[in-house]
Amino acid sequence: MDHNKQQDTAHAPAQRKEMTRRQFLSYTLGGAGAFMAGGAILPMIRFAVDPILQKKEKGNFVKVIEESKVTSEPTEVKFKVHQVDGWYESDPKLSAWIAKGDDGKIFALSPVCKHLGCTVSWAAESPTEYHCPCHGARYTKDGKTLAVAPKSLDEYEVKLDNGWVYLGPIEPNTRA
Repeated sequence: MDHNKQQDTAHAPAQRKEMTRRQFLSYTLGGAGAFMAGGAILPMIRFAVDPILQKKEKGNFVKVIEESKVTSEPTEVKFKVHQVDGWYESDPKLSAWIAKGDDGKIFALSPVCKHLGCTVSWAAESPTEYHCPCHGARYTKDGKTLAVAPKSLDEYEVKLDNGWVYLGPIEPNTRA
């Protein structure tokens, strides 16, 4: 290489890399497409996640029976509870076995067997026991397990007000 050519290449300005029209269109269309996809997908994600982010309300108490009608013999009481499950609101029918204990306090037991979830009944097999017809689980009047089931019947939180019995959320049995 002669001296002149070497001097020309040494002092030549650096060439800039320019974006081609094709690259510009690709970036522009890709960005616009991503923006539009985000606009369509973000509301769907919000719809799916929003119920999880909502603050959970503590269970409300439901008026079920007059205090004067509760005896030492368990009585089945049916009632409705308003519940919100995500976006779905419903009023399922529930039931409870309500009685006065030996101490005179009113308590309410869930009728759901702790073995496999069947519904127990009072005095079906024995006059002083709850009995599950599915697999023969038995419970005392206080809900303590006698046979088959691994745990005692759950208990409703009970509140007395102006001569009425109110039932709240289900909790583990404190009587057994």
